Amino acid sequence: MTATTWGLVVATFVACFVEMVEATTIVMAMGFTRSWRSTLYGTAAALGALAVVTLAAGYALNTWLPESALQLVIGGLLLIFGLQWLRKAILRSSGRKAVHDEDAIYRDEVAAAKAAGQSTGGIDMFSFMVSFKGVFLEGMEVVFIVITFGLNAHDVPAASVGAVAAVVVVLGLAVAMKRPLSMINENLLKYGVGLLLASFGTFWAVEGLGIFREGRESVEWPGADLAILGLLVVWFLLSRVFIAALRSPAPAITEEVPS
Repeated sequence: MTATTWGLVVATFVACFVEMVEATTIVMAMGFTRSWRSTLYGTAAALGALAVVTLAAGYALNTWLPESALQLVIGGLLLIFGLQWLRKAILRSSGRKAVHDEDAIYRDEVAAAKAAGQSTGGIDMFSFMVSFKGVFLEGMEVVFIVITFGLNAHDVPAASVGAVAAVVVVLGLAVAMKRPLSMINENLLKYGVGLLLASFGTFWAVEGLGIFREGRESVEWPGADLAILGLLVVWFLLSRVFIAALRSPAPAITEEVPS
């Protein structure tokens, strides 16, 4: 594989890894506290719905939009997502926002599961619906990442490999440890994902501005794909400037309400 393909796989893997950790925390809380059967049913239903959404969205985007328009739309969406993640990372690193705590989220999910009434039917609807909602919502971000990265890089299989690898690794760790994956520095991963999304989003959005030129040809960056590395450095330096400006002398908060 080329360096560009490897970069696509790694970027997709890291971004999807974060989402899978959060989904797995919800599934484990429901499974260990209430019903594994109902939890797995909810998870399977969510995966089936995500497969339909992925096929429909991928076909629509790839068929209806010219390449430059696709780059502008997807690049703009990636940039928006990336800046949202970067904003949270900057606030956390500067002590202005609580640090993401997977153990605390797991405890909250367990408490909610215990407080819910027992199901009278064969399926525990509480664990089914919570698992379905958690996996579907987190999975939608995975679908978005795979489709956007894959279509813009003209390599959906490589993006899919990164996503599948993330799923396998997270599930393997969860099965082996049988507890939330709190030993993973998720805040650092989210910071990195925010930088990646902002960099790729900027790169593709600028390329997509060619839709407004005669001929609708994409704008070429100096250095082609290597420009992404330069953008990565720029966004990193900007984020460090904001962290330094916002850093509070007060101790950082260590608890967080799930978001």
